[in-house]
Amino acid sequence: MDRNTFTGLFLIMVIIGASVFFMKPNEADIKKERERITADSLSKIKASQTTANVAAVKPAETIKIDTAALSGPFGANLNGTAQTTVVENDILKLTFTNLGGKILSVELKKETTYNNKPVILFNGNENKFGLNINIDGKLVNTNNLYFTTANKTANSISMRANYSADKYIEFVYDVKPNSNNVGFNINLNGLNKIVQGNNVSLNWETTLLKQEKDTKKEQEHSSPYYKYIDENPDHIGMGADEKEELKEGKIEWFSFKQQFFSAVLVPQVPFEKGDLEVKILTDTGKVKWYGANMQMPFNQLAAQSYAMKFYFGDNKFDNLKAQGQEIEKQVDMGYWPLKYINRFVVLPVFQFLESFGWGYGLIILVLTVLLKLAMSPLTYKSYISMAKMRILKPEMDEIKAKVGEDNATLLQQEYLKLYKKVGVNPLGGCLPMLLQLPFVMAFFFFFPNLFELRGESFLWMKDLSTYDDFIKFGFTIPFIGDHLSLMCILMTISTLIYTYFNNQISGATGQMKYIGYIMPIIFLGVLNSYPSGLNYYYFLANMFTFLQQYLIRMMVNDDKIHAILQENKAKPQSEKKKSKFQARLDDYMRTQAQAKTQEKKGK
Repeated sequence: MDRNTFTGLFLIMVIIGASVFFMKPNEADIKKERERITADSLSKIKASQTTANVAAVKPAETIKIDTAALSGPFGANLNGTAQTTVVENDILKLTFTNLGGKILSVELKKETTYNNKPVILFNGNENKFGLNINIDGKLVNTNNLYFTTANKTANSISMRANYSADKYIEFVYDVKPNSNNVGFNINLNGLNKIVQGNNVSLNWETTLLKQEKDTKKEQEHSSPYYKYIDENPDHIGMGADEKEELKEGKIEWFSFKQQFFSAVLVPQVPFEKGDLEVKILTDTGKVKWYGANMQMPFNQLAAQSYAMKFYFGDNKFDNLKAQGQEIEKQVDMGYWPLKYINRFVVLPVFQFLESFGWGYGLIILVLTVLLKLAMSPLTYKSYISMAKMRILKPEMDEIKAKVGEDNATLLQQEYLKLYKKVGVNPLGGCLPMLLQLPFVMAFFFFFPNLFELRGESFLWMKDLSTYDDFIKFGFTIPFIGDHLSLMCILMTISTLIYTYFNNQISGATGQMKYIGYIMPIIFLGVLNSYPSGLNYYYFLANMFTFLQQYLIRMMVNDDKIHAILQENKAKPQSEKKKSKFQARLDDYMRTQAQAKTQEKKGK
């Protein structure tokens, strides 16, 4: 029992004790109450004696008790015994309850949690589902009514809450064979003269259960999604509690999305408006709480129906895409332009490699090789540019010694003159790397949301979709966590080695030489809890970069580069072909010269 619970119970006991002490009756009140009870008992005995010879009359025959009238609309459905019914196919196992006529739990039969237990999307009374209807000025929530089973087959079930013999609410569920879809129909029969208002509200509240190893990451990737007609899907509460009123329009669908699984509700006729709410939970075994209220038009028809379908299943991109209405866009592929890289480049290549039936460790390896080959021209150009800057370093040191470090502006101008003479772009090594950066960042979103890696092992990594806790501390270390991922360590070491060799190529000195070593240490803390598949990719990328640079170094002769630079330096300015950089450099030099001239005139 935690401190807050103990404090609450203690305060309750204090309040109860005080109430008993201060509200107990005095002796006069007790005597008066005893005399009243005695008088009532004597009067009842006399009454029973006068009717002793009268035939017994059954209360039901003499007094008509209208339970619905006494308890309000659907009052007869407020009491009952909860009973469950199971309907299943090859993929889903659905447990229905007559309390609320709703789905009590959903089990995905072909999936398991991180600890090999059945994947249950939601279960128990924490899952609330039903209609809020205004009847005779009273709000009725069908989640609190006991339904009766009207019909049941091997793949379907219908349940009703009766207002009277010909007036009822009916929920019909149709479990499609070998499918993640469940058809759902709401039928309001004969309620047109009873229901007040022009709409009814569909309420759904549920608690997400823990499915993955890392609760924090599961929370970060879990969020309710929704979509308006002609707009892209959107979400709320990815990292915090949030409630959002959805604008009036046409809501095509909404979903209760977890990291790798979703429960989606798609109406045949879009919802008019509604609201979504999400709360982060700290209870063990729970991830988040979701709540949704959606408005549906009530046209005062004698028989009003609402057709919908549920999707209960995984967040595999192709499976969601098969549902239509862009439900697959709830799989987070990153921001622009990363999502386009992932969706139209990385994912198709990944799926192509997957078609060969290889293991996912090999698929990531081949994917890395293909990406590095595609980027090799940029890598080559970056290497040549950095080599040129390294070869020019002795001349730049001479300029620094001549000009001095105190006059930074003049020193920079002299450097620019040198670049212009030899035809070197000092940013030539950076631009190719920047062009590769979106692809590197795209994988940062791709792997944590890739369902295909879930539960797939490679080498010592038991699940490529989460971290490999090779070393467990048993306690939490700030910035690191409660474990160390071996693949993350290997990735960090390879990045440090890559930084060392990169400094050798570029000739970096001073602070710039050491800044590159800081980022790998930061990445160790950031990526330690990220999927081992992601760290495996970054490790492979570093290894292949080493190989590329080694091969390029074997092909490139520094003496030849130096000779070319000196040849450019000796050429007359008129013979030099200007690049865009050189043109901008000339403009800059011209502007600086004009500024100096004006400064002298001012003096």
